[in-house]
Amino acid sequence: MTVNYYSTELIKKLINSIKLTSHLFPKIIIINNSTDDESIYQLQSNTIIIINSETNLGYGKGCNLGLNWIYTQNPQAIVWLINPDAYLLPDSLEKADHFLAKNPEFSILGTTVYEPTGKIWFGGGKFISETGKIMANEFLSNTETSITDWVTGCSMLINLKNFEKCPKFDEDYFLYYEDFDFCRRYVKQGHKIAITQTISVIHKPSSITSKKPELKLEHSIYSYLLSLKKHTNKLVLIYRLLRITIAALVNLPINYKIANIKLKAINKFIRYNCRFGRTK
Repeated sequence: MTVNYYSTELIKKLINSIKLTSHLFPKIIIINNSTDDESIYQLQSNTIIIINSETNLGYGKGCNLGLNWIYTQNPQAIVWLINPDAYLLPDSLEKADHFLAKNPEFSILGTTVYEPTGKIWFGGGKFISETGKIMANEFLSNTETSITDWVTGCSMLINLKNFEKCPKFDEDYFLYYEDFDFCRRYVKQGHKIAITQTISVIHKPSSITSKKPELKLEHSIYSYLLSLKKHTNKLVLIYRLLRITIAALVNLPINYKIANIKLKAINKFIRYNCRFGRTK
């Protein structure tokens, strides 16, 4: 399953990598978040299903649209959520199928994500709740599979049969950190999350979001603060909020545009916090 936002050419490459990688050719679900993008319909077929949203729902809500559809079709399915600007390596589907058959206890499985240069883009997520630090760096150990705090939605396998009802992303998020929140919520419910080196994908970072860098920065800061509200304590949230605010204010005379975007994101979060004072 992938979410389209004016990404037809990228999704073509993703589909081709799926076709080439395996005889296990599954249904490919495309959530169309850009309903005026007519080019995406050229990809539609018996095995490629396009689900239209009425508007741009953002990443998490778009994923929920697809997860709900899949769950009603087959609540025992394995869903591979993958970015449109990523593609599979040979035998990836076979490896994923074999891994989850052998390790059914994992409800959420992350794969190693490489950049086209061969550099690891994501190898595991770490969360330090005492400081509010959310890290997405190279945490892979020498073992093939490691328990991790969270995995990226760029390449995430979800084993639906481990859930009593359809898992969902928090719709308070529009873009960024929705994968972190998704993992942390289900860990609290007792689900197991891991990342494996046996399955890899290639991802070209920011090939979509780089088109609108201002919005990317705004969503990133807002969603980070939202994650702190939901997964840390008030002292950590206040500390991080003050730190980001002071840095933005100091930077106003130097780089007004960037500083102003940061302040806009902070203001958006404060308004959210005033509306929803309790932690969800």
